Amino acid sequence: MKKLIVFDLDGTLAESKAAVDKEMAKLFHDLLKVARIAIISGGAWPQFEKQVIAHLPLGSDLSKLSILPTCGTQFYSYEKGDWKKLYAENFTDAQKQKIETSLKKAVEQSGFKAEKTWGDQIEDRDSQITFSALGQQAPLEPKKAWDPDFKKRKKIKILLEKMIPEFAINLGGATSIDITKPGIDKAYGMHKLEEVLKIGIADMLFIGDALFEGGNDHPAKTTGADCIQVRDPEDTKIIIQTVITCQK
Repeated sequence: MKKLIVFDLDGTLAESKAAVDKEMAKLFHDLLKVARIAIISGGAWPQFEKQVIAHLPLGSDLSKLSILPTCGTQFYSYEKGDWKKLYAENFTDAQKQKIETSLKKAVEQSGFKAEKTWGDQIEDRDSQITFSALGQQAPLEPKKAWDPDFKKRKKIKILLEKMIPEFAINLGGATSIDITKPGIDKAYGMHKLEEVLKIGIADMLFIGDALFEGGNDHPAKTTGADCIQVRDPEDTKIIIQTVITCQK
């Protein structure tokens, strides 16, 4: 019996940058009746509002939901009818400039520069810099086809690690590379959940689609928490249904 169920967002609860569907929203509502929930994702706060919170049924117990944007570099909780930011591990302007310059250079050197993009490729999320190979507004199908086995991004990651070894670099979503301060990742977020909610790691279950080494969910695995790898949101729905049944 787990006291806290922790989810990744893109590829786990919903397709990349898409909203949770009605079935997932209802399952989330039902899960909140029997357990606390947290979401740790590379996305910025507005993505959580747009993809998840806006679609939850009326009456969902938001006081039992914790939101950790940008791979755990920020923490939001619902208190007295509103969302409150508990902390943010933001970059300095100099750090942001170095990361963005290195990203452009690494992509060029990798030979995987996209021929067509939709919107900006590099997004400043204050506590995280995210590179989206096809752009922030790319349609889902081209994103799925670009790097399904993560090989392109792994090559870019190797180049980046030589250029900016002082930062943490992880792969996430369908085409993304997330860069944060060292030690500020989903493991950091898991331990922050432990500290804030007073729930031990052994009482947590993490569910994500990128638990492999180098994936942005992998740090959660290093905490010793029980983890389940999923292929897509449909896998996640089955797990949630099972958890609800077991928790009752």
